[in-house]
Amino acid sequence: MASITLKGNPFNTSGTLPKVGEKATDFSLVKSDLSTATLADFKGFNVILNIFPSLDTGTCAASVRRFNKEASELENTKVLCISRDLPFAQARFCGAEGLNNVITLSDFANGSFGKNYGLEIVDGPLAHLHSRAIVVLDENGVVTYTQQVPEIVDEPNYETVLAAL
Repeated sequence: MASITLKGNPFNTSGTLPKVGEKATDFSLVKSDLSTATLADFKGFNVILNIFPSLDTGTCAASVRRFNKEASELENTKVLCISRDLPFAQARFCGAEGLNNVITLSDFANGSFGKNYGLEIVDGPLAHLHSRAIVVLDENGVVTYTQQVPEIVDEPNYETVLAAL
């Protein structure tokens, strides 16, 4: 378990993020058009998994905006923004914001991504949502960097994420 806080109040996640050097666990997530995306769909690309509780919070929205800006300048890299928000909400947000350099993926159906990646929040007011975390994968789906953001209202350290590419 990882310990995180929400405005200083402690909570826990279901496990720990994957270890650097490990092959990433496959996933099946829902895209905004309701089709399915799996890890295999991104083979051959560097991948940034930007994981967060909900687009309907200021910090989560800010991270998606920032990664959208960064993604426009990254070569051979896909940025996947993953939450338990419904795919419709994700599409509405990106459409309203004009964000088209990131790919939103939803884990709404059963939360298996959050469970498999050890980042499901298990207690407190955000229980069952995902903690704020980053996982970077190389072209072969091997984990090269992880970041569990300790305070959920804080943004990730973008510079270290981008340096991990």
